[in-house]
Amino acid sequence: MSTTDIWVIKKDLRTHKVVEAEDLMAKDLADGQIVMKVDRFAMTSNNISYAAFGDVMQYWDFFPAEGEWGRVPVWGFGDVVRSACDDVPVGERFYGYFPMSTHLLLEPSNVTDYGFVDNAPHRRELVATYNNYTRCATYPSYKAEHEDAQMVIKPLFATSFILDDFAADNDFFGATSVVLGSASSKTSLGLAFLLHENRLGIDVVGLTSAGNKAFCEGLGCYDKVVTYDDIASLDASVPTMMVDMSGNAQAIAAMHNHFGDNLKYNCLVGGTHWEKIALDHGDLPGPKPIGFFAPDQFMKRAKDWGAAGLQQRMAEAWDQFLTPAGQWIAIQHSFGPADSAAAYLEVLNGNVSPDQAHVLSVNAG
Repeated sequence: MSTTDIWVIKKDLRTHKVVEAEDLMAKDLADGQIVMKVDRFAMTSNNISYAAFGDVMQYWDFFPAEGEWGRVPVWGFGDVVRSACDDVPVGERFYGYFPMSTHLLLEPSNVTDYGFVDNAPHRRELVATYNNYTRCATYPSYKAEHEDAQMVIKPLFATSFILDDFAADNDFFGATSVVLGSASSKTSLGLAFLLHENRLGIDVVGLTSAGNKAFCEGLGCYDKVVTYDDIASLDASVPTMMVDMSGNAQAIAAMHNHFGDNLKYNCLVGGTHWEKIALDHGDLPGPKPIGFFAPDQFMKRAKDWGAAGLQQRMAEAWDQFLTPAGQWIAIQHSFGPADSAAAYLEVLNGNVSPDQAHVLSVNAG
């Protein structure tokens, strides 16, 4: 039985192929290595952002392919099916960062009761956040019945949480209104919820497509929702911060041109509109758009609060968000390489409604 991967062309994300790779179930393992069967993973616009910014942010480097091809990173659950590592036995289940594959070879290090870090040579210099694998059996907030929500929403909610903290930590840069670009995205939903619940005096404005406007308005966490072609209807005299998950260069320019110096900060986060991304926005009125790198704020808060304090705050926020998120989003499951690739293309092409999400497995159901 070979290992099956789904590869995509880095510069043409729609072009993909199913690859029969080295059989990790038959491979001779070096001391300390393990093989995980990738059981299930989520496919959301967050993963499209990983692909869209794959070269700039080194996302392609976590799971290398060949030449022009790349492997899109995903968040999911895996089970240890082979082990040459005494501290990570066969049968254990982990949550972490995977490729769209049936199996993954890992080299655990820094093994604790709660998980390990992959010490594969090509990952050692990459962002540590993405190299951690969490033991399901011992992690305090793990619940088997919440696995779908954890895969689909929690990686995005971690970004929502730290964005909310970053904005508040900087007093919203003097803004009294926060505009969220791609308001129907999962990251925006989490951030809008936290802002609405916890930040009195801050208006939360959603910026979205006409087709998603009613959905966003019905959530109850946006004070106002406008479409991309209606940015001019916003009050340009209000000090405003933008948090953009879309990467839509036209919308970003429209916000800068409309608000000018009253746009106090523009925080670039994602690329849900991946075909409209501009890596250089040129000269725009107001502040220069700044890319947000979540690990920096996480490291700051780990120093401020301690690792346990940070995890506790995140867990409390997650528990607060889990119930409404479960009501807003329905999960669709797909199995096997063909159906998984088809679901990837649906997300890539923007054909998934905001109240739905995909959980996939390249392994057959």
